[in-house]
Amino acid sequence: MNKIQGRKMKKTLVVSLSLIAACTASAQNWENSPNNWANSPNNWANSSNNWANSPNNWANSPNNANSNNGVFDNSGNRIGYSSQSPNGVTNIYNNNGDRIGYRPAR
Repeated sequence: MNKIQGRKMKKTLVVSLSLIAACTASAQNWENSPNNWANSPNNWANSSNNWANSPNNWANSPNNANSNNGVFDNSGNRIGYSSQSPNGVTNIYNNNGDRIGYRPAR
């Protein structure tokens, strides 16, 4: 085996190990994945069309001064609200009801 073949084998080995590590890491993060039905925006429990998550629900309204689920930026401006689904996922919506993030159930 010459030096060029040895370098190619080392590169192939490094790439292969990197792919295996990436696949293993993604398999371990299934609970955090948006592809997991529990976290999916297509799941009714996470949808803003569900009344509990709707911006039209007074509990989620930016006009409700007593709301305790507001999400604020660093300047103190309300940028949205959060709600928790029955399966424990915390969904974060902007003031228009668009889902902008989530925290998986613990």
